[in-house]
Amino acid sequence: MSSEQPPKFWPVGEDIQPSPLPNVPLWNPALWETVEEEIDALDSSLRELSLSIHARPELMFEERHAHDVLTDYVSNQGFVVKKNYVLSTGWEARFAHGSGGRTIGVNSEMDALPGVGHACGHNLIAIAGVAVACAIKKAIIKHNISGAVILLGTPGEEGGMGKKIMLAAGAYKDMDGCVMCHPAPGPNATSSLSSCLAIQRMTAKYKGHSAHAALSPWEGQNALDAAVLAYNNIAALRQQLRPHIRVHGIFKGEAWAPNVIPDNAEMTWLVRSPRFNEVQEVAQRVKKCFEASALATDCQVEIFADPKNSMTELRQNETLGQAFEQIFNAKYGVVDRLYGIGSASTDFGNVTYALPSIHPSFAIPTEPNGGNHTKAFALSAASKESHIACLNISKVLALTGLRLLADDEFAQQMKKTFDTDEALRISS
Repeated sequence: MSSEQPPKFWPVGEDIQPSPLPNVPLWNPALWETVEEEIDALDSSLRELSLSIHARPELMFEERHAHDVLTDYVSNQGFVVKKNYVLSTGWEARFAHGSGGRTIGVNSEMDALPGVGHACGHNLIAIAGVAVACAIKKAIIKHNISGAVILLGTPGEEGGMGKKIMLAAGAYKDMDGCVMCHPAPGPNATSSLSSCLAIQRMTAKYKGHSAHAALSPWEGQNALDAAVLAYNNIAALRQQLRPHIRVHGIFKGEAWAPNVIPDNAEMTWLVRSPRFNEVQEVAQRVKKCFEASALATDCQVEIFADPKNSMTELRQNETLGQAFEQIFNAKYGVVDRLYGIGSASTDFGNVTYALPSIHPSFAIPTEPNGGNHTKAFALSAASKESHIACLNISKVLALTGLRLLADDEFAQQMKKTFDTDEALRISS
């Protein structure tokens, strides 16, 4: 056996090579066949939809083109659609079959990033949600399974916390469980069920007093100095933080000039950790860094650390995760815990605290150092190989969702797992 470790990325230009694990049983092959047939039939139209969104990147809460093309698509697929749902670019698509039954939720993200477009691959997440919902719809009709699927178009993941807003507005209240996926670098044809970091956004606004920087600097109170000192305070603080904690930020100002003592400066910082309670603890120490620099420069500071600007870590439901992993292993290969988006953050974390959910990531081909939030990743998100990987994981998520609808014992175990996780969180 080779001692070499697998590459941390799937190199651009390398064909997808699924490697199913031997002797792994597939839950309900008949349903899998229906899922596979439906998604394969939609392949070309989903590819066209993905490239249309990719070619017109839209920032958070401005996803008007994506909103329109996605809602038109699912409406043509027979879903009951609510446009401009909760948020101006949010939407909901529902389909129910039979009498009673459970409801599976699915998410489609749509927004892009400033300057680098779809450098997080939300065009792929958008069509994955559509593919999963369409496959579930087809299967519950063909196999006469009572239940429903709700597909949410969730705007503003990149900094806007759109899902948190939609969650508070009740958009998830009818769901028994929810699934979605996310592209990331990783070994060829793999998926990951890693967690994700909780996050708190913090802003400090410094107010000083302007003066001529050469003629009479003693008349000034330098707000820029306050921001620089706070930056250095936090840099020193990082040495005493645990390795898994991330604290990073920027500062800016208005009407600065090199010959004028700046009377204003604003800083935005993000504090991240695998545990939300630890984020809150570190945020208090960052706050002291802000306050100390204001004291040293005789400036005033306003600090904003509203809990509304926080997101929890990603809590993968173990029962749903095991079902997903078994299907993926049987059809495509390995589900690992190392790669994926473990050191990023997502507003889906709050959804996983509200109801049983999973958020696996899937590998797409990337250049070295061309991971999420780079221009290289934006190019990767439009590749044919990425499209294939996206549809593959969509098939696995669809069958996972169908198990929630069709298997009573599984649904009970999923809910039990969620309740246990919640009890542990409250007691910790």
